Amino acid sequence: MPGQSMDPKPLLAFEAFSDFRQVTDRDVYHPLPDDWFIGVTDVVGSTKAVEAGRYKAVNMAGASVITAVMNALDRLDFPFSFGGDGAQVAVPPDYEDMAREVMAKTATWSAESLGLELRVALVPVADIRAAGHDVLVAQYSPSPSVRYAMFAGGGVEWAEDMLKARTYVIKPAKAGDHADLTGLSCRWKPIKTRAGVMLSLIVRQAPGVERERFFNALQSIIAFIESEPRDSNPLPDKGPEFGSPVAGLGLEARIMYSTVMPLLAMLRLLPWRIFAWVVVTFGISVGGFSPKRYRAETVQNSDFRKFHDGLDMTIDCTPEQADRIERILEGMEAEGVIRYGIFRQSEALMTCIVPSYSSDNHLHFIDGAQGGYTAAARRLKAMNA
Repeated sequence: MPGQSMDPKPLLAFEAFSDFRQVTDRDVYHPLPDDWFIGVTDVVGSTKAVEAGRYKAVNMAGASVITAVMNALDRLDFPFSFGGDGAQVAVPPDYEDMAREVMAKTATWSAESLGLELRVALVPVADIRAAGHDVLVAQYSPSPSVRYAMFAGGGVEWAEDMLKARTYVIKPAKAGDHADLTGLSCRWKPIKTRAGVMLSLIVRQAPGVERERFFNALQSIIAFIESEPRDSNPLPDKGPEFGSPVAGLGLEARIMYSTVMPLLAMLRLLPWRIFAWVVVTFGISVGGFSPKRYRAETVQNSDFRKFHDGLDMTIDCTPEQADRIERILEGMEAEGVIRYGIFRQSEALMTCIVPSYSSDNHLHFIDGAQGGYTAAARRLKAMNA
C-alpha cells in the first residue's frame, strides 16, 4: 500500500469522538458538503453466497472498495464504513473521477477473482438532499490511531436503495483491469465466542418515526449492552489467533496477484505467509514490528459496532443477554419505533486493511462468521415484505 502520506489539509476538519455512546449525540454529526459524493457497494446474491459458506469472500468483496479508494487517495482520512456485504465511502469533488475509476476496477476484480458480482454506485450528495434526505457524518475513534465514519440523516440508506434500483450504477471496468487492493487481508482464525453467542444485529429507523425518538431508542439499546459486566468486543483481550500459512491462501493470492495464474500466485505468496506465521505465532519482534503490540492494537482498532443510518453490531454475549437484547428489540419494533434484524452464531470473522505492519493505523472489520450482517439483514427484509 502507498505510504499514506497525509495531506496537511484534512478532508474533513472536525474532532472525532471516542465513547461509542456518543453515536446518538446530534452534536458529533456534521453535514457533508453538497458537492461531495457517496460511494455505495453491494455484493449481489450475498445471501446465497453466505449460505454456500463463502463468508470470507463476501466480506473481502465488501471491504475491497474501501481499500481501493484508500490506495488511490494515498490517505486514510476520508469517511468510510464497512457493512459486511458492502461498504460506503465519501469523497470530495476533486476525487470524483478517481473514485469512479477505482470502483469500476474493483467490481471487475470481484467478478473475475471471487466470482461475486459487486454492484457499485457514486451518488451526489446534492441529489440525496434534493430527494429529501441528508448526509451527516461523524468520526468515531476507538483508538488514537484509527477513525471510522458514522453516517446519519437517511441519505446513505437512500443511496443504497438507488444502488439496488440500478440508479447511479457504475459499469465494471474492462476485463483484467483491476484496482490496487494492497493491504486487504484476512489471516486471523475465526474468533470463537467466549460467552456463548456471537450476535450480529441491525437496527433501522421505522418509517415515519422522528429521528430523536429513534436515537432515544438506540441509546437504550447501547446502554443495556454497555452496562453488562463483560466487554462485548468479540476479540479476546490478548488479540485473535493467527491462522495457518495455508488457510485462506488462495483468497489472498487473488488479492495480491489477481492477474497471475492461481497456482503461481499462491506459490509467490506462501513463503511470506509462512514467515508471518512464524513471527506472530512465536512473538518474534522484527524491525519495527512487535507481535504483542500488534495484537493489542488489533483489539483496540476493531470495528465491531458502527452507525450508518442505523446501528450495526457484532458482539460476544451470553445466551441470556442475547435473549434480553432480542426482547428489547421486539418491544421497540412493536411500538413502531425500529425495524431490526438479528442473527446468532458461534464465531466472528475479521477482515483487515493493513497500510503497514510497522504502523498502528491498521483497520479490522468484524462480521459474524456464519451469516452475520447478511443473515440479520435477511430478517429485516422479511419483516418489511
